[in-house]
Amino acid sequence: ECPGTGSAQAGRAAACQGCPNQGLCAAGAAGPDPAEVAELRARLRAVRHTVLVLSGKGGVGKSTFSALLAHGLAADESKQVALLDIDICGPSIPKMMGLEGEQVHQSGSGWSPVYVEENLGVMSVGFLLSSPDDAVIWRGPKKNGLIKQFLRDVDWGEVDYLIVDTPPGTSDEHLSIVQYLSATHIDGAVIVTTPQEVSLQDVRKEINFCRKVKLPIIGVVENMSGFVCPKCKNESQIFPPTTGGAEKMCQNLNVSLLGKVPLDPQIGKSCDRGQSFLAEAPESPATLSYRNIIQRIQEYCEQHHFQEEKIM
Repeated sequence: ECPGTGSAQAGRAAACQGCPNQGLCAAGAAGPDPAEVAELRARLRAVRHTVLVLSGKGGVGKSTFSALLAHGLAADESKQVALLDIDICGPSIPKMMGLEGEQVHQSGSGWSPVYVEENLGVMSVGFLLSSPDDAVIWRGPKKNGLIKQFLRDVDWGEVDYLIVDTPPGTSDEHLSIVQYLSATHIDGAVIVTTPQEVSLQDVRKEINFCRKVKLPIIGVVENMSGFVCPKCKNESQIFPPTTGGAEKMCQNLNVSLLGKVPLDPQIGKSCDRGQSFLAEAPESPATLSYRNIIQRIQEYCEQHHFQEEKIM
């Protein structure tokens, strides 16, 4: 069991062997100080649900899923949704949300998110760059500082769902966001994969990471799960599940499979245009799958919130 980042044994216990963040914890660079915790708690007090979107592997559609999850939740105009992009080196959320070229504005209450709709706000390092082609060449401490600033200094306001899009892997950004958000609460993580073993191998590491840092796992989404030809209706496995795919992995690791999303070329086109695929292709099998997955995430969050209130 992970001793926890605040423990004197952090990074030194037997359970820490093999953890990718062992060095950070052992150096004492892992945990925010009490003053930071108080600041974060005050800023995020009005956030009802927080969902992290993770993927051990790059290129599996994690940012696409984050964007569509935010669009799907914001379809209910009574819900206020925020999308935070902490993929510092590869911020793709501004383009996917149709916000490329937008700038962050500062007021007396902090940085203002950039809004897609009245009930859907976005924050990303992409808004701080002079050009979309600029490279962010930062070491870990500077990345961690920006993540803390996004949580502490952005005026999120009253938010029903805060969706956090993370970079691939189990590195500084992941450890930082979990630690900073532990000042309030995290409903859990959604882990995105594709069916082939080369992706599942990294996803198993991500699941192991979540368990070590005591981050609840809402479930796994299998993206790019087959392709149905629009003309002949024949289904092809573009990424063959040679070891049983996400379904078999979830059974073995006792994790929920939230659903499978088939390939649809329209998804990429919609992202490039900064439009919501769910709105542009409402009858697509992929849209139906997304909507079922989003509903399951909502149900999990409501149940999680109910259980927390019961304990309190």
